[in-house]
Amino acid sequence: MATLKACVKIRSADKRIGAGSERGGSFVEFTLVMPVLLLVMTGLVSFGFALHNDLVLTNAVNTGAQLLAISRGQTTDPCATAYGAISGAAPSLKTGLSLSFLINGATYTATNTCTAGAANMVQGASAQVTATYPCTLAVFGMIFPTCNLSAQITEFIQ
Repeated sequence: MATLKACVKIRSADKRIGAGSERGGSFVEFTLVMPVLLLVMTGLVSFGFALHNDLVLTNAVNTGAQLLAISRGQTTDPCATAYGAISGAAPSLKTGLSLSFLINGATYTATNTCTAGAANMVQGASAQVTATYPCTLAVFGMIFPTCNLSAQITEFIQ
């Protein structure tokens, strides 16, 4: 009977000593982990937007290059036709989008028109469209300035 009383006393003493020591531990862990978790989440969202813009840019340049390749004899300004297709396929990327066209060895970069390019549209020659777009990667106010997206597609003129 004496050992039973001693065991009960030890257990009741353990409860009193450890009753408040775990209180607030989860809040402390949360405050330590939350800034790191927010940093990772905003980084993922920022990179997600950049990846989306890269996919949209690649798809738009592909659409413009395909239209450029099949527009031989149908337009007097093939670069304007391709630029219109690219702008239509990527309406969110108009600001800052820079295009260059290489039609049968002749490069057109100054503007998005190339009326002289219609003469270079020879069946079997290559037409290349290159696009660059500046992207902004920002994580908690830190902006990484060296982010440029680019896409280049080459098609044979039909």
